[in-house]
Amino acid sequence: MAIRRGRGVAAVNYPTGMNLGGDPSQALVHSTPTGNFMVTLSSVDLGQGLKQVMAQICAETIGVSADQVTIDTADTDTGPHCMGTFASRGTHRIGNAIIQAATEARQVMLEVAAEEMEVDAADLETDGKGNIHVKGAPQKSISIFDTALAAHFKRGRSISGRGMFLVPRSYPETETGAMKPATCYAHACTVAEVDVDDETGEVTVVSIKNVFEIGRALNPKMVEQQLIGGSWMGISHALYETTEPYYPNRDHCGTDFNQYLMPGPGDLAQTEIIVLERPSSDGPYGAKGPGEMCANPQIPAVANAVFDAVGVRIDMLPITPERILRALKQQRAGAGA
Repeated sequence: MAIRRGRGVAAVNYPTGMNLGGDPSQALVHSTPTGNFMVTLSSVDLGQGLKQVMAQICAETIGVSADQVTIDTADTDTGPHCMGTFASRGTHRIGNAIIQAATEARQVMLEVAAEEMEVDAADLETDGKGNIHVKGAPQKSISIFDTALAAHFKRGRSISGRGMFLVPRSYPETETGAMKPATCYAHACTVAEVDVDDETGEVTVVSIKNVFEIGRALNPKMVEQQLIGGSWMGISHALYETTEPYYPNRDHCGTDFNQYLMPGPGDLAQTEIIVLERPSSDGPYGAKGPGEMCANPQIPAVANAVFDAVGVRIDMLPITPERILRALKQQRAGAGA
């Protein structure tokens, strides 16, 4: 009886969004009288940082700081239409809608500034610090604050924009059923190292190394945090979490998260994250959707590592000590025969 070390590898790709009615999302952008910008959405921030990234996308498009942008996720009664925050579609679909809306709002803003300075709007640019100036002549400028005041109280203009992102729908070919379910895909590869006690069946994840290709990381620190959290979740799916055999009968099972089995901080493996950036041609500033994918490759990687360690293939989750010991027992019985 011994502790046996195993290594497993798994690679996945993951579609961004879905092929359902064009998978549309809409956004509205408007300026306040003081030159800040409001983005109205029906999309939901689930804790993944959608509001922060959408503010960055809007700010980058208009040419202001992210501090000047407020994201209002409102609700589906008062906000523009959105298919929802799922299918790893948030950054890609909603971000594209915001770029379209913010581009329209920026154009109105530049037109008002041009009227105030008596120049051509095509000759203007923003400095990202709250000012609009003539290209090559930064001394000839007007603040976005004064531009917004002029728009609201002098020029009678609404600095606003509408945006909607719609994917061309793909229909199955009659003969083959072939279709294009997504416009871009994110990719990942995980290498897991585990120790398996062949006497108790206990699995310890020693290290997890993840490589993710996500298009472009619009907020690198938030991406890193999401990928690390997803890696932890993948380990939890592989080795701990389950509702069976109790579901839907809850007798003799956990009734709340105090009793629900999942890894704690002491069970977190040494984790390494590498992000590869290959910008998507149709993503907002090149971004794809890594959201759900971040917890996927760890599961087969851990399963492959267990197989490498003790030579038994567990094809049901979670990979519990009991299942490993039963598989080892069958293996030994077969070898003895």
